Amino acid sequence: MLRFASDYQEGAHPRVLQKLAETNLEQTAGYGEDEYCLRAAELLRERCMAPHAAVHFLVGGTQTNMTFLSAALRPHQGAICADTGHIAVHETGAVEATGHKVIAVSGAEGKLSAEAVDAVCRRHFSDDSHEHMVMPKVVYVSDSTELGTIYTKAELSQLRAACDRWNLYLYLDGARLGYALCAQGNDVDLPFLASVCDAFYIGGTKQGLLFGEALVLQNSALQQDFRYILKQKGGMLAKGRLLGVQFEEMFRDDLYFELSRHAVEQAMRLKAALARMGFSFLSDSPSNQQFPILPDSLLERLRKDFAFSDQGRVDATHTAVRFCTSWATRPEDVDALIGALEQSPLAF
Repeated sequence: MLRFASDYQEGAHPRVLQKLAETNLEQTAGYGEDEYCLRAAELLRERCMAPHAAVHFLVGGTQTNMTFLSAALRPHQGAICADTGHIAVHETGAVEATGHKVIAVSGAEGKLSAEAVDAVCRRHFSDDSHEHMVMPKVVYVSDSTELGTIYTKAELSQLRAACDRWNLYLYLDGARLGYALCAQGNDVDLPFLASVCDAFYIGGTKQGLLFGEALVLQNSALQQDFRYILKQKGGMLAKGRLLGVQFEEMFRDDLYFELSRHAVEQAMRLKAALARMGFSFLSDSPSNQQFPILPDSLLERLRKDFAFSDQGRVDATHTAVRFCTSWATRPEDVDALIGALEQSPLAF
C-alpha cells in the first residue's frame, strides 16, 4: 500500500533523527529554556528578519492554533476564517472549547479575502446591538490553504489593510508553510510574513520533523505573558529541547526548503499527469496537495493499492479526492500512482 493520504505519515528526516540521537543523553534546562531552543529561535528570527519577534515551540498545529487564539482573544471576541479553515472544520472545536467563536465565511478555493473581512466587520459594527454579539478580533488564514492554494503578497497586504481598518490581528497558520513558500508562482517569503502578520507559525510536523511547530509572535502586544498561557494550555513541553534540536537542524542550512521543494516537485509531476489524462480538479493547487475529480469506478480500483482521502461527491458518479505528497515521497511511488491512473480510461 502506497500512502498519499497526508504529509505526516513518515517519521522524520534522517538528519533530524541523527541529531536527536547525538544529543539524547545531554542534560539541559527544560520547558524551552535550553540552548537548542534559544539557538533555534535566533535562527528563525534571522530568517524572518524579525529581531524583536518572540518564538515559541509547540508540538502540533491544533495545539498552536488553540493556544495562540485563546491568548490573543478576550472573552467576548472571535476569529474570522474561511469556511474551509482548519480551526472551523478539523480541530474538533478546539478554539470554541476555549470559549471563543469561530466566525466562518465563504472563501473562494479556501482563501479568505479582505472584502469578506470588511463585510463581517461592517455588518457587526453597523448593527445597533453589536455589543450583544461576538466581536471579531483575529483574522485567521492558512498558507497553504486546506485546498492547497496559496496567498500572494497582494492578497496578504490587502488582508493587513483590512485588519488595520478594523483593529484586528492577522494570524497565519503555517502547518504547510514550507510547501507554500516553495510552490510555483509564490512571491511570499518569511521576512514578508513577519512584516505583514501579527503572528504566524512555521510548520514542522508535516515537513520533516517528528513533531513541532514554531510560533512567531511579531506584535509586542501578543508577547506579554504568553508563556503563562502556553503552560496553562498544556503546550509547554518539559523536554522542550526536543523541539529546539529539530528546528535548529532544519534551519541551520536550507534543508527545510530543500525538502519542501521536493514535495512540491512530486505533486507537480502528479498534477501534470492528471491534467494530461483529462481529469479536472476541485482547486488549482500549486502546492503539495492535489484534488482531482475522479470516477467512482476508478477509485474502487485505486484503493486496493493506494491510500488517499475523499473530499466529497461532485456528482452521481464522481468524487473529489486528495493526493498529498511529502518531504519523503519517493519519485517511484508517484510513478506507480501515475501508472495506475493511466491504466484506466477517463470515462466509464
